[in-house]
Amino acid sequence: MIGPVAIGPSEIHLWLADYEQISDEALHVAYRQLLSADERAQEPKYYFARDRRRYLVTRVLVRTVLSRYAPIDPRDWVFGTNAYGRPYAMNPQAEHLRLTFNLSHTHSMIVLGVTAGRALGVDVENIRSREVSIGMADRFFSPLESGDLAKTPSHRQQYRFFEYWTFKEAYIKARGMGLQLPLDKFSFDYPDDSRVRIAIDHELGDDPARWRFWQLQPEADYLLAVCAECLDAQVPELIVRRAVPLSGEKRLALQFLRTSE
Repeated sequence: MIGPVAIGPSEIHLWLADYEQISDEALHVAYRQLLSADERAQEPKYYFARDRRRYLVTRVLVRTVLSRYAPIDPRDWVFGTNAYGRPYAMNPQAEHLRLTFNLSHTHSMIVLGVTAGRALGVDVENIRSREVSIGMADRFFSPLESGDLAKTPSHRQQYRFFEYWTFKEAYIKARGMGLQLPLDKFSFDYPDDSRVRIAIDHELGDDPARWRFWQLQPEADYLLAVCAECLDAQVPELIVRRAVPLSGEKRLALQFLRTSE
């Protein structure tokens, strides 16, 4: 049995899972036993087997990981959503611990971020799974961002697009409002090769100093961005683990590509 995990007030934990590699049908059977009746009914509604596996592993990753922080059986978690569809744990024990979590998934990878008492957003993207265009940036990005992308050498535009996209997604998810926040009303820029900063239009009623950002590359074709609320002067520590629910895990030592100033 994998034991409990404590989360410090200045820690953010990231849990990574590769659902394409979790193919053991015996594990899948055990996973389904941890789901709610509604979740079990939802799984077969996905047409493709790959999507069914992603859904199954995602739901079990959330339940088993949260049970590492709170004395709650994975089957007993109850979830709700806010007005914008963001999920949260409704169990009183989680509320007492002030646990917050956020999810993202892309081609084969799931990321679950967990922290205590602070807003958190995560986004992971496979930078090779689809082609992007300058037109997408012109439509969704701020003028500053789309202008920078247009000046980026063509062989780097795909990567630069996802640099912006992951940061922007992480921020709107941390705000808990999804695409209700106009993507062109806040912008990121890069003072040098290792830093990032955000500018926010006053219409959004937010202070850039409220947030801290990180970007990592968990595998060669993936970019992962994290946005977390600053609660004090201490910079939060990111702890990253790769997990196979009910099987095992290992801690990863990843270098940051970019961090806030």
